[in-house]
Amino acid sequence: MKGAWGETYTSQVHLRPVVIFPPGRLSSSLFLAVMNIFRLLGDLSHLASILILLQKIQSTRSCRGISFKTQALYATVFITRYLDLFYDWVSLYNFVMKIFFIASSCYVLYLMKYKYRPTHDPSIDTFRVEYLIGPCAVLALLFHYRFTLPELLWSFSIFLESVAILPQLFMLQRTGEAETITTHYLAALGAYRALYIPNWIYRLALIVYPSRRWFTEDMVDPIAVTAGIVQTALYLDFFYVYFTKVLQGQKFELPA
Repeated sequence: MKGAWGETYTSQVHLRPVVIFPPGRLSSSLFLAVMNIFRLLGDLSHLASILILLQKIQSTRSCRGISFKTQALYATVFITRYLDLFYDWVSLYNFVMKIFFIASSCYVLYLMKYKYRPTHDPSIDTFRVEYLIGPCAVLALLFHYRFTLPELLWSFSIFLESVAILPQLFMLQRTGEAETITTHYLAALGAYRALYIPNWIYRLALIVYPSRRWFTEDMVDPIAVTAGIVQTALYLDFFYVYFTKVLQGQKFELPA
């Protein structure tokens, strides 16, 4: 059962050792394992990134500096990951978040493709996304938990999300600069996955019962962890410039 951010809530699908919780304690134990300060901050950062992006587009009435290809990849990520909306109920919170991510990503594409299309310059948004989609599809075929369509699409979405930001970073590299609000969007998006690293560490070592050493192996997904580390690593150069320039009140400019 997958969460709104690709997390695994139970091991019904995953063929790995699981923690057996005593009757009546499953929901509270899962809540303790899944929800912690790092996960909460990561979730809020992800939501903030989308709201910042929508605010940037609506307030400036422009898509300048935003990669349409990155936004299309994120829409693909959410649609392929959340097919379980039709058959697997987790919670109202989970359902609302999944709907929000799908709807907001499609809305951004609409704004960029139609409402503010003249403000988008495809001549600088030239990253070849087929170089991302193809390898991610292959990885999904090689690394998955069950050979079923939902599981293959879930694995594909996890791998694709880890590299979906590349067209945007490539676009930044070409232009050499970005509006401040655009950098805030990227920083919030990068922080979302960066915060998931301590979240995964916490969940791996969580002691659910003080009297016994119960490690929640099924709470940490190796596919999501590996992809998340790669995704965070791609942001390192951006974060360096963001912290040394933007947060110091300077314009975001990449070194010549």
